Amino acid sequence: MKRFVVDTNVPIVANGRADGAGGGSPSVDCRQASIEFLTRLLSDGRVLLDLNGEIQAEYHRHLHPKGQPGVGDRFYLAVLQSAPERVERLELPKAADGSFEDFPVDAALASFDLSDRKFAALARRAKVPVGVATDSDWVHAGAALRKNGVKIKFLCGCAPGIWFQT
Repeated sequence: MKRFVVDTNVPIVANGRADGAGGGSPSVDCRQASIEFLTRLLSDGRVLLDLNGEIQAEYHRHLHPKGQPGVGDRFYLAVLQSAPERVERLELPKAADGSFEDFPVDAALASFDLSDRKFAALARRAKVPVGVATDSDWVHAGAALRKNGVKIKFLCGCAPGIWFQT
């Protein structure tokens, strides 16, 4: 059974909405890759979340809890229903300063997006990949993250120029 941490941009892209990265609407290929990933993950995989609920809270800010109108919203509904065969919640400890203990201490990651650190830290802790659709921070920091034990599955590739419709 495949286990993944899922960055919020994946269900947002699956819904066909821009992810806030400034690129506009996702390309058809990128949206399809996100839909297929979430569909497979919910049918025969497991989504990893933190016990403190920070990832779920981010999903809540960007997705509809009624499971409509898109595939990304249905993904969020499944997370809310917390089916134990599909959702696994893990401890994600924080240091006294509020940083995630499992986020790599590396100068090359100093500017990595603070809101994405929870995904990277949980993926590193669980030794599973994080699924990413359209977030250039993951591309720019990819080598440093991989060097520090964070696996990344780029659903839309690593070339931001092909992620969005023109």
